[in-house]
Amino acid sequence: MLKSAQELVGTHPKFVKSLETARNVAVTKTPVLISGEPGCGKRTLGQYIHGQSVRKAATLEVVDCSGDIAEVERRVLGFREADGRFQRGVLEVANGGTVIFAHIDALDENFQKRLYTILQELPDYELDVRVLATTTKNLSKLVGAGKFSRALLTYFGGAQIHLMPLRERGTDVELLAGCFVQEWCQETGTEALTLAADACARLNDQAWNGNITELRHAIRNAASVAEGVLDAACFQTEGKRAEGFTLDTDEDGVKLMSLKDAEKLLIKKALVFTSENRTQAAKILGVSIRTLRNKINEYRSEGSQYFVNLR
Repeated sequence: MLKSAQELVGTHPKFVKSLETARNVAVTKTPVLISGEPGCGKRTLGQYIHGQSVRKAATLEVVDCSGDIAEVERRVLGFREADGRFQRGVLEVANGGTVIFAHIDALDENFQKRLYTILQELPDYELDVRVLATTTKNLSKLVGAGKFSRALLTYFGGAQIHLMPLRERGTDVELLAGCFVQEWCQETGTEALTLAADACARLNDQAWNGNITELRHAIRNAASVAEGVLDAACFQTEGKRAEGFTLDTDEDGVKLMSLKDAEKLLIKKALVFTSENRTQAAKILGVSIRTLRNKINEYRSEGSQYFVNLR
């Protein structure tokens, strides 16, 4: 069973339609592009497509394109170790299976064109690989801005699946919460926990900017302090309109806050946007990984809830 299968639970018609599309394309070899906000289950859907295909017993490899440029190229192309041994690239390792290019929008612009050429030439090297990709961005707009390869986007033109944000999925929040409670109980050997009505009301009142990932973290944190019943008091979440850092609004509609609070908010938003990928968040913020790590530790020491719970 898919480890994160709980992320694919839902009854919202648009979500169900996305899942149906995934099942339909799973039996084909068509490349698939999965889009959606950070934390909404894109990579899990990619794993699901692999698991529903005839390739399910073969290798599944994931390349995080938001990582170091040189490392991404090494993962794709292969490289030679210091002792002379050659490590094969993921497309060769996953021959007969599937490769997921996660955060493909973050792929180096020069390497995008090279990757397209490589993918086109796979049959010439007798490589049979199913290629999937995930993105949080509108790649068509990036193509228009000259920041993404039109050819590479065309490669995924046969099948594109969009996952809607959790805040738009209505009662799916409660369904997912129940699954994550059960998941927690099974992992920890805890007796069944009851999700109280006031807890459901609080969960439904959240913006869930981090989507399913954020919901799972909230449930696990609450479950760790619950005794038999998960009620609203177990959660330290804030309402949809609660800004946390804001002090006032000026005439331009800009929220006013101290520089320190603004810095904290920007770092939090960058981490949420990148699904807590610190390397990519640091790139967005224009700081080094070391600086970002020091700031996270600073906010943790101050007891800031988001950073205390950060992986």
